[in-house]
Amino acid sequence: MLTKSLVLAISGLALAAPAMARDEIRIVGSSTVFPYTQAVAENFVNVTGAPSPIVESTGTGGGMKIFCAGVGEGHPDITGASRAMKSSEFELCQSNGVTEISEALIGFDGLSMAVSRDGDVDWNLSLTDIYLALAAQVPVDGEWVDNPHQTWADVNPDLPAIDILAYGPPPTSGTRDAFVELAMHEGCEHLSYVKEGGFDGSWVKENCSRMRQDGPFVEAGENDNLIVQRLNADENAMGIFGYSFLYENLDSLKGVSIEGVAPSTDTIADKSYPISRPLFVYVKNAHRGVIPNLDDFIAEYMSDDALEADGYLAERGLVALSDDARETLQDNVLDAVALEMN
Repeated sequence: MLTKSLVLAISGLALAAPAMARDEIRIVGSSTVFPYTQAVAENFVNVTGAPSPIVESTGTGGGMKIFCAGVGEGHPDITGASRAMKSSEFELCQSNGVTEISEALIGFDGLSMAVSRDGDVDWNLSLTDIYLALAAQVPVDGEWVDNPHQTWADVNPDLPAIDILAYGPPPTSGTRDAFVELAMHEGCEHLSYVKEGGFDGSWVKENCSRMRQDGPFVEAGENDNLIVQRLNADENAMGIFGYSFLYENLDSLKGVSIEGVAPSTDTIADKSYPISRPLFVYVKNAHRGVIPNLDDFIAEYMSDDALEADGYLAERGLVALSDDARETLQDNVLDAVALEMN
């Protein structure tokens, strides 16, 4: 029979021992970055035989909140983002002890608008067309009013008289943030009402950021595959998502040209496609050397096989960095260089 003192001693040793780290790498974040991270995870498992990483599509904003909540096995190791980390998110991380973070700009993506291949219209929209169709407020007869436009012909008489219906991401999504900045703000700035009124960028950001909520724009959640399904069910509907999802569904979908340029890996790479953006992953450096296989997974993500212009991520639609930029990225991430913000 164990004495009381021996039981207490054994219990004390158990409490003093470090908790065993989980076996699986855990990754959260952007739905746009998700397929690239999933591809890396699949290749990593095939090469190493390690447990499959758990990859969750939480959206960029949601992923940042989860990632920045703390350090330890109860918190994820990596988050994907379809925009750069905001200063407020960096401060949240710092306040919760997530003080060493490596930022990896893995490549570029186009914010695609797409329709079903069953549709007959050869769509070509200007940024102003997009704004006037999807914004909460627009100019009408010299007044800034709630958007009355119901068909694309209402927006531009050269467009067909088809009801406006666009499925897009929610406000927590980095895709939504980027779409508002790159398409909506730009389209608003091109309006005669704005240019002739002398309104500046601050006015545009305050007045041109809201998507309409009366039906023509529908928030479809973080699941871009659901948008693809809805487009296949309605040939007149449009979807807004990262180019990778269009690339993976080119058998059933086709891209909408913006300012006369169709989305493709070439037009995104040469910047002729108007709405492209960088994609990121962020690594919690305190988890390196602690979470099993994390260092090897990071090495796989940063490998030439993954990131080169003919790498397996490019085969899924990622537009690669230049050779020099890729080599700098690889050095910084593999050496755990920490992100700094002013």
